[in-house]
Amino acid sequence: MIGERATKRFELVGSSKQGIQQAIENAIERTGQTIRDLDWFEVKAIRGNIQDGGVLWYQVKLGVGFRALDPTDLPSNE
Repeated sequence: MIGERATKRFELVGSSKQGIQQAIENAIERTGQTIRDLDWFEVKAIRGNIQDGGVLWYQVKLGVGFRALDPTDLPSNE
């Protein structure tokens, strides 16, 4: 039916030495290489590592959603 859809949700972790935004972008970009139709994300946790009094790296835990494919989107097995 038109207008109906289902979304799958999962969690993933991204990291970066540059900052929180880059950690988010790294996680989404990498995941987008193997999962189609990523739709939304939410930041669940932010962590980091401190070394010698400075931030060494940032880590984010994300909830991510993607659209479940309609059966008509799948390749046929003819």
